Amino acid sequence: MKTAILGLGIIGEAWAKNLLADGVPLSVWNRTTKDFPGFEKDAVAAARDADFIIIVVSDPAAVGQVLEKILPVLRTGQIIIQSSTISADWTKKYSAQVEKTGARYLEAPFTGSKPAAEARKTVFYLGGEAAVIEIARPILSRLSQTLMHVGPLGSASSLKLIMNGNIAMVMEALSESLRFARAEGISDGIFFEALKLNVSRSGVSELKEGKLKTGDYSPQFSLKHMDKDLRLALETAGALDLPQLRKVKNQYDEGMRRGFGDEDFSVLMRLL
Repeated sequence: MKTAILGLGIIGEAWAKNLLADGVPLSVWNRTTKDFPGFEKDAVAAARDADFIIIVVSDPAAVGQVLEKILPVLRTGQIIIQSSTISADWTKKYSAQVEKTGARYLEAPFTGSKPAAEARKTVFYLGGEAAVIEIARPILSRLSQTLMHVGPLGSASSLKLIMNGNIAMVMEALSESLRFARAEGISDGIFFEALKLNVSRSGVSELKEGKLKTGDYSPQFSLKHMDKDLRLALETAGALDLPQLRKVKNQYDEGMRRGFGDEDFSVLMRLL
């Protein structure tokens, strides 16, 4: 089960540490050099002998750049596990490129930020053939609590964008509610205590309570990546009537203009 992880960002590094802890033979690569066991200076060296090649980078362009490097050495028997958040259109394009080499392509975007990745609680949304999922299960199950087969190729990418749009809107509602409570002299402690007893409580409020209370916006999932996901979601939606999502995207655009991109997406509280 030799595995390569191409992309050692917040998530890729957490996954790599877990696989190493399990004794999985591992090579890793990142665009910028990192001091990490199994690090290779180029993607080709990392991918050449791997059975599973996990790509987890920032956006469709970055996925394309990685594939351009490794396509010449891909072979029958390898599985590309593409876990970066991209759209269905990009997924189908990249899958076709990979399958021409004889390798297989598994669409595997995920939900769960840094704490979930570290705790092996990532949830993978999977698109494509069930048989390919079963081959990849021994690796993906080491990183996750749930493998969800969404449907045919492209469907998992769309679901990931839909879920991230939902998270962004819930986060904005949480931030605005907290800002309102503060303006009325209600303490953060009382606000979150009441929220936990209210039907509107959420996983987002549980995850981001500490950040909102302390103003610590060190990234679990960065604003720039959520901004990219919302852009892809709206591109995918086309003319579909999604007024709240479009309004929330405006907040992200403002956050990016103010230079908040590398901070956690909860940093948009500052705009309020």
